[in-house]
Amino acid sequence: SGNFLDGKFDTKTGGKNEFRTGFCLETQHFPDSPNQASFPSTELKPGQKYQTKTIYKFSVKK
Repeated sequence: SGNFLDGKFDTKTGGKNEFRTGFCLETQHFPDSPNQASFPSTELKPGQKYQTKTIYKFSVKK
């Protein structure tokens, strides 16, 4: 996320990366899964396979 951006760095278009100006898409597991007993396990044991598929769809309205 952009929670720790402070405006010290310029964007490619000349703007400023300020507080909360970004976002992060982390689709591998629920956030903080290893510390939440009610969430699905993130443990992958030897011999097990992990497969995931992420599809992003964006649109813009004029």
